[in-house]
Amino acid sequence: MGKTLAEKLLGTKAGKDVVAGELVIAGVDVAFFQDGTGPLAVRQLRKANLEKVANPARSILFIDHAAPSPRRELSNDHILLREFAGKTGAVLSDINEGVCHQRVVESFAKPGDVVIGADSHSCTAGALCAFATGMGSTDIAVGMALGKTWFRVPSTFRVVARGEFPKGVYSKDLILHLIGLIGADGATYRALEFGGSAIENMQMSERFTLSNMAVEAGAKVGLIASDQTTRAFLKKSDRESDFKELGPDPDASYERVIAIDVNKLEPVVSCPHTVDNTKWARELKGTKVNQVFIGSCTNGRTEDLEVAARILRGKKRHPNTRLIVIPASRQVYLEALKAGHVQTFVEAGATVLGPGCGPCVGVHEGALGDGEVCLSTQNRNFKGRMGNPEAFIYLASPATAAASAIKGEISDPREVL
Repeated sequence: MGKTLAEKLLGTKAGKDVVAGELVIAGVDVAFFQDGTGPLAVRQLRKANLEKVANPARSILFIDHAAPSPRRELSNDHILLREFAGKTGAVLSDINEGVCHQRVVESFAKPGDVVIGADSHSCTAGALCAFATGMGSTDIAVGMALGKTWFRVPSTFRVVARGEFPKGVYSKDLILHLIGLIGADGATYRALEFGGSAIENMQMSERFTLSNMAVEAGAKVGLIASDQTTRAFLKKSDRESDFKELGPDPDASYERVIAIDVNKLEPVVSCPHTVDNTKWARELKGTKVNQVFIGSCTNGRTEDLEVAARILRGKKRHPNTRLIVIPASRQVYLEALKAGHVQTFVEAGATVLGPGCGPCVGVHEGALGDGEVCLSTQNRNFKGRMGNPEAFIYLASPATAAASAIKGEISDPREVL
């Protein structure tokens, strides 16, 4: 019987033929944690007398969720991570380097890898055809120390997206539409395997958005076959030798196949307080917005900033709407500077901050006030996500975010394109 991508990737690392539902021990290629989850992992390793890493060059500690630190306790956690990296030889990605998921795809993950991270959106690297998934701090600690971990091989939903995206509609709209269709728990512990002509024609930055949000439907991973677009992405970062062409077998067995005609899609918005609470952007016209955030591991890439800058160029944010822009990594920041996007944002009245997670997790740099409304390009909108359970978070594409910042209310970007 043919294999899905999930079965192929885990079977290779387990050294045997595997099928969905089977428990396996698989080798780990990349393991990482960040400043929110890493301190617990380090303390657990110390308790177990396992303060070591199996593969220092591909064990990474990211300081991104509260970077620079907003308070003393977090500063002390940062010290702990720096000490661990110094002692074990693990890679330290310190403040200003960027969000872990963006840095992992820029510099570490490659097709065929098993990637584990102590952060739920570690599935981002699935767009490079790596079995990439988030796990708890203790699981990551042991996986990082021993170089292997266990999995139950997930069954797979095949998502087939065909057609051409209409003007003003992007992969963020596709993934929000899918989650609205199947629900926030609709793919719990399944692999989402994306394919079809719309995916094949999609640039890597948009593929990362799809895989990043797979976990918002409960999925274990969000996988995309590697192809010449993958090769071109790796070549851009001088890693073309990491390329390997991988895809599912034609006769692979899927638990479910979901077909989506992207020709019929419109700009989509997730409404408070769950990602699957979706509506067309045009249906929310008149919803006033206090803050717009463009960034995060979902939509803080160069191509995302380019879309937003194109809409904002020569215009101003609404006087009652704050606009925060944060590049996902230092590399993205430099590319945005070179392209003139940063100047466009500043001239439009935006606050441009250093690379990192920013207000997405509510630790600093843009926490919301009581009753305030934020439209964000991030991936999650449950109560309290941006630091205040009395606030309201809407999720959308960078285009919808930029259009809404100009008008001061949720807006369909096709009105300003």
